[in-house]
Amino acid sequence: MALADMESGRDGEDGACEPDVIAQGNALAGFSESSETRALIASLAEMHEDLKNRESVTQRFLVVMDRYQEQPHLLDPHLEWMLNMLLEQIRNEQSPPLLPVLDLLTRQDPKDHETWETRYMLLLWLSMTCLIPFDLSRLDGHLTSEPGLAREPIMDRILAVAKSYLTVSDKSRDAASMLVSKFVTRPDVKLKRLGDFLDWSLTAMSQASDLTMEGTVVLDGVLQSLAQLFKHGKREDFLQYAPTVLQYLDKRRLSESNQAMLRKLGVKLVQRLGLTFLKPRLAKWRYQRGSRSLAANLSSKTTVTENPQLDLEPAGQEDDYDIPEEIENVIEQLLVGLKDKETIVRWSAAKGIGRVTGRLPKDLADEETDNAWHGGCLALAELGRRGLLLPSRLSDVVPVILKALTYDEKRGACSVGSNVRDAACYVCWAFARAYEPTELKPFVNQIASALLITTVFDRNVNCRRAASAAFQENVGRQGTFPHGIDILTAADYFAVGNLNNCYLSISIYIASFPEYTRPLIDHLVARKVNHWNGGIRELASKALHNLTPQAPDYMANTVLPQLLPMATGLDMHGRHGAILACAEITHALYKLTAKTDRPVTDILSSDSVEGLKVIHQKLFDRKQYRGFGGELMRPAVCALIEKLSLSRMPFKDDPVVSKCSSSLVGQGEYLLGARVVCLTAGVSAEGSGDSVLCAANVPQVYRTLLDCLSDYTTDSRGDVGAWVREAAMTSLMEVTLLVASSDPELLCPDLCQCMMCFLAQQAAEKIDRYRAHAGTIFLRLLHSQQPTVPHIPHREELLSIFPVLHSAQSLFEYLSSIQRDQTALEQFGATLLCIFRNNLRNDRVSIPLLKMVDQMLARGCFDIFITDDNNPFCVELVALCKEEIKKSKDIQKLRSSITVFCGLIPFQGEVRKKVLFQLLLLLCHPFPVIRKTTASQVYEMLLTYDDVIDPSVLDDDLSVVRAHRNQLCDWLGVQRPTLAAKPSPMISPPKSAPIFIWPAATTALDAAVVGWAGLNQVFQLVKALIRLFISSVGSDQLLLMICASMSCEKHILF
Repeated sequence: MALADMESGRDGEDGACEPDVIAQGNALAGFSESSETRALIASLAEMHEDLKNRESVTQRFLVVMDRYQEQPHLLDPHLEWMLNMLLEQIRNEQSPPLLPVLDLLTRQDPKDHETWETRYMLLLWLSMTCLIPFDLSRLDGHLTSEPGLAREPIMDRILAVAKSYLTVSDKSRDAASMLVSKFVTRPDVKLKRLGDFLDWSLTAMSQASDLTMEGTVVLDGVLQSLAQLFKHGKREDFLQYAPTVLQYLDKRRLSESNQAMLRKLGVKLVQRLGLTFLKPRLAKWRYQRGSRSLAANLSSKTTVTENPQLDLEPAGQEDDYDIPEEIENVIEQLLVGLKDKETIVRWSAAKGIGRVTGRLPKDLADEETDNAWHGGCLALAELGRRGLLLPSRLSDVVPVILKALTYDEKRGACSVGSNVRDAACYVCWAFARAYEPTELKPFVNQIASALLITTVFDRNVNCRRAASAAFQENVGRQGTFPHGIDILTAADYFAVGNLNNCYLSISIYIASFPEYTRPLIDHLVARKVNHWNGGIRELASKALHNLTPQAPDYMANTVLPQLLPMATGLDMHGRHGAILACAEITHALYKLTAKTDRPVTDILSSDSVEGLKVIHQKLFDRKQYRGFGGELMRPAVCALIEKLSLSRMPFKDDPVVSKCSSSLVGQGEYLLGARVVCLTAGVSAEGSGDSVLCAANVPQVYRTLLDCLSDYTTDSRGDVGAWVREAAMTSLMEVTLLVASSDPELLCPDLCQCMMCFLAQQAAEKIDRYRAHAGTIFLRLLHSQQPTVPHIPHREELLSIFPVLHSAQSLFEYLSSIQRDQTALEQFGATLLCIFRNNLRNDRVSIPLLKMVDQMLARGCFDIFITDDNNPFCVELVALCKEEIKKSKDIQKLRSSITVFCGLIPFQGEVRKKVLFQLLLLLCHPFPVIRKTTASQVYEMLLTYDDVIDPSVLDDDLSVVRAHRNQLCDWLGVQRPTLAAKPSPMISPPKSAPIFIWPAATTALDAAVVGWAGLNQVFQLVKALIRLFISSVGSDQLLLMICASMSCEKHILF
């Protein structure tokens, strides 16, 4: 009933008793602009000469059509009459349909780049209309010509148009090649004009130069048209011309061209010529899989369909078919195309290999293999997909594909191979669809392991996802991959998108299945530990750490002995990765043995322990800490020392500490490794300097750390010495606290004085992060009680300057203590305002001050001022905040001021009005993020403080609210909500309780407010308040109350 009222245009708002509102949604019921569209199309002829009106009509038509982008089916019944009206604009009843299109094309300007779409569509239209099923000579009777000029036949006119557009530089060239392929292959045209057109094409191809832009365009158009002709034409018509075209193509030597598109078109034309030389037939010798049903493979039945017998042609029938000698030239050019540097060329060549092989006898086709990695993989995939790669060849092909799945070579500053690995995944995907499970069963474990290795360990996300898709296809099609469904749930398309997640999480889950444990570990050791990319080596070492619990014995007895020779080998990348891997594996083994209270040496052989011990000494003796390689070796050895220390290796009496401090001094983050050694070795005043921190080596350790605080090295990355200083400060603090707790007498006054002076110097540096870090460590050492650091110069004076360690906590404690002392609180507020006033527009002070004031207001530090109307502190604070954010574009400052304004809402009088006014202005700030933040804060503020809304507005007339509501709807471009009566009067509410149903209106408003973050949040506020208070005050009064309270000071907000 209500819907009927709305559709009929009746306004139901007069019925105040009606409780339900039904608003129309955004879904369209039909093509309501049918009449307007008819008028627009009909006016095209009149508006054509008037540019302004024509543009207006066109834009209006586009607006109408765009409304139905999401519901195009509504236009389907109207397309016929719209198309007929458009055709009538150009149709001439006295001429065939072909002529108007041809006339329109001849009037076009091929050099006008702004109207190429028109020419493109006209050429496609002409390619369809030229297929009329009668001789074109019948149309010549309609020709008209100027007096004294010979009439030009339709056939010649179309050919002339096609040739002219084959040499243009826009998209029309592609449409012209399509026109040529449809027109020249007509029975009447090919008898008269095919030879002439081919002569013209070959002449143009031989004379054009690929070194100029014009020549490249001509070659592109000619090659496209020839490829389309030999594709769509009949073999018997073009066989006589194929050798000549191939000869001209050989002379052009397109494979040496610098234009990838010309090389691709050349390969495409070669394959079409090859298919013309060979008889069109389906090779009987090809492999045919029986059932390709996914449902059959995934069913609970375990029976596998038997491989059907191959239906081979008799040998004599194949011997009777002579292969033209030109085929050898065709295949040679296609194989060369497989090695091209561009993917589009290799892909075209691979498809050509598959198509040509499908027409060759078995003895010739089985010889087609190639070692050009990417093109070869694509070719193998095409051969397999078409059933042209017999199962007998799988034993030779599968090892090549497995190698291609891990193909990666470094060339200069980058690497090549991602396209090869991607193509290898495509081969595995194609094999899953092409072969019976019984044919691939001998290779299942190899293929499954290789695909999973690529899925989790390939550094290219596209390759990881391609491998995951190929594994999924094999699981579904073959049904023989171990644990396929379980693995796919963890290694899906989205999960493998994150490389860290693949190495450190997904690989652990896959390795939990015994079939994949060792292949994953072996791949990391063989291919990733020595990878040329440093990030991959680090991830590989961490992955080996996580994989160790899956095969601890294999790691200790096989993997670690393999890595130790690499750790001291000649290859720099392998040496770096092996050291990191040895460190991670040893630490992982220690964690396992620690669970049973055993030392790690119980699982490691004596040779492995000795090999780990001598890594540092061998590198030091070979001077491999120097030069470029030293930048990799030093952090790796530091990590090794750290992990060996954490693993409690039996190196107690070995000269570890002195070696670390002598060979790794000043290496920034590498100091963390020496720090761990010191903390692990412990302190003993009378101990050996080679095994513990003692009187003999403490000065040397401190001298090393203090020297690092003077490292100001810079390079292209900036102040890299800051990393050294940060690590040195951290190490100083921990080593000092260790020595002070064990034997404070080892800390002499000179050492402490130098240390505190250096820390004070770092606390005055220009970089905020390191300045704060230095200050934190300085205060930690100064206030340390257990243990107390001795010999700190001027300790008492420093404690008076820095009386507490946590200043914020102390400040709030102080403010809490003076809550009842209004004089003291006013004095504090005056000091705070003075600081604010003296540092206006000084972002280093004002922004932190605003954040501090927000915390004070949130903790109620100034609640004593709430009872005072227009308290001077609050009034001046609002004025200063307003002045601080005036014309400011600093997002952080604006956000901080918003929270302060909301915190000042509890204060009565003019303060609240000014704060509300500032917040409402910020609701319409130019920055969407500020509008959104303001709306969110206002929403929370209104829910927190229930006295913000004036109760006196509850009895106002509802029509005032509806008027503002309808004005908002008009501005936002949405339909005004209407009221509708319920069918039965028995259930109508009383007239004294009119109900305005808001959800339908807010749904329309939410759909229309795009990018108006502030308004959208306000609407959300209205809905939340309605749900919260509807039971107590009623919806009419509530809406009026909100609108009235938010229009304070009679300012128009929107």
